[in-house]
Amino acid sequence: AVLDEDPWGAPLPEEQIARLWEGPIHWFSDWPVGDVQNVGSLVYTIWDRSGLFVYVGISGRTAQMSPRSKGPLGSILRHARGGRSGDQFLIYVCGRLVLPRRGNRISEIADGSLSLDREPRNYVSDNLGFRWIGVASPAEAFAIERGLQAGKATPPGRPLLNPQMAILIGR
Repeated sequence: AVLDEDPWGAPLPEEQIARLWEGPIHWFSDWPVGDVQNVGSLVYTIWDRSGLFVYVGISGRTAQMSPRSKGPLGSILRHARGGRSGDQFLIYVCGRLVLPRRGNRISEIADGSLSLDREPRNYVSDNLGFRWIGVASPAEAFAIERGLQAGKATPPGRPLLNPQMAILIGR
């Protein structure tokens, strides 16, 4: 497993980064999981049960935490709870992974009898898990996320739901 330099040229720690695709996986179906750090910054990858690299994200974007913040666990907790509002990952899951499987039920979606919040939550719980690493700063988390989105890690390549195309075009 090799991770090239990040988009700005700083070398990334290979052994730590490799845990994002080789480390223990925490299935959302087993939620809650107890070992996600609750301070600092982290990078996480989301995988389906077949081993497909679905998404990369960061949490703990600022050094200061608000009193209402859940810390780095907050983003992963939102993904586990399943509400699409304010969660880009769940919007992607709904649009790319759930709706194509629900095409013949558009009238139920339209009349509200099929919830577009419940369906992504169920999909995440039934099919997805995550790996994570703690990092020193939000800037390091962002650089690692962008590097993985650009496909600079071999494996796993670029994520299905949020590949970074702009970085590839500029290189």
